[in-house]
Amino acid sequence: MGLTNWAGNLTFGAARVHRPGSVDQVREVVAGAERVRVLGSGHSFNDIADTPADLVSVAGLAVEPRIDVEAGTVTVAGGVRYGELATFLDAEGFALHNLGSLPHISVAGAVATGTHGSGVASGNLATAVAGIELVTADGDLVRIGRGDADFPGSVVSLGALGVVVGVTLDVRPSYTIRQHIFERLPRTVLDERWDEIAAAGYSVSLFTGWAGDTVDQLWLKLADGEEPDGFGAVPARRQMHPIAAMSPVSCTEQGGVPGPWHRRLPHFKLEFTPSNGEELQTEFFVARQDAVEAFAAVERVRHLVTPVLQISEIRVVAADDLWLSPHYGRDSVALHFTWIRDEARVAPVVAALESALAHLAPRPHWGKVFHHAARPERLADFLALRDRLDPSRKFGNAFVERHLAAE
Repeated sequence: MGLTNWAGNLTFGAARVHRPGSVDQVREVVAGAERVRVLGSGHSFNDIADTPADLVSVAGLAVEPRIDVEAGTVTVAGGVRYGELATFLDAEGFALHNLGSLPHISVAGAVATGTHGSGVASGNLATAVAGIELVTADGDLVRIGRGDADFPGSVVSLGALGVVVGVTLDVRPSYTIRQHIFERLPRTVLDERWDEIAAAGYSVSLFTGWAGDTVDQLWLKLADGEEPDGFGAVPARRQMHPIAAMSPVSCTEQGGVPGPWHRRLPHFKLEFTPSNGEELQTEFFVARQDAVEAFAAVERVRHLVTPVLQISEIRVVAADDLWLSPHYGRDSVALHFTWIRDEARVAPVVAALESALAHLAPRPHWGKVFHHAARPERLADFLALRDRLDPSRKFGNAFVERHLAAE
């Protein structure tokens, strides 16, 4: 069996897979290749990283993280996983502003796709980027920093501009988070008090199967000084997994026990591999003020959704100014769906969701299962940037051409 993604639903078609151990080796591979795509941790669920030509994994780049205390940044290799970086930072007394549900994902891959955590004041993980180091089509090493004209188009780039070998991220002093879980939030309360619930913690997640008159679980991740409000839901009396029937052994500690930021913000522990890849994922983003209408839209097709759904998660993400970001220019509510791993059954359900949400201008998560993506507002600017950095489309592939085609 060939190289697959984490979920196992895609086998890469690359003729050659390169695992360089240095930036110079990356430059040599890129300069000599006709077509190149980049592989991070493989946590995408579609063909965004696929290619019939050369596939470059950046997981082996041996670059030690470098903290610049005066600038308030850390510079890391693009392939480092967030969990490993977070452990290093916390030991040095520093932290990132947020983390995704899984600490297993790579920095460059998460940034390139606009992957996110949650919080009304927290932008996606790419908003922490202060600069990138990019190997472009000729094998040149280019540095693009915040404030440069090309920066907003170069961070969330879907791998279409080059190989990101280094990323500089903003850091802050380390902080403590407490995680509280509540069960059976009344469904009517979600609509009536949505704005309060979304802002009820440093990071907020709701898990639901879209059935019945309650939301299954409310996860509140609270900073020091914040007190939990369950909004009529019942405090959990045990450790919980987002899918209540599953063992919580892989989940980060709950029950309001204080802990370091990197041991509470993710839902899952770095030392475990949750779900073992036996799933597909889809995620759509709509404007945060349209959340209640979006919930109703999902419920109109829940008779299609529930037979193939494992669990759904609702989160919020702050707006940003990154051209291809799913959160460009608008505060967003994220509607995430974890499906059974059956592409034939899931595909028509995803199409039904896209149709149900169409009037709310949904944007997909670039790394997950979807059919259509609305034309990004700044696509023309991004394509002009790509024309300068990669005029021969060396870093293109079928995914990029489908979703970033010029009019």
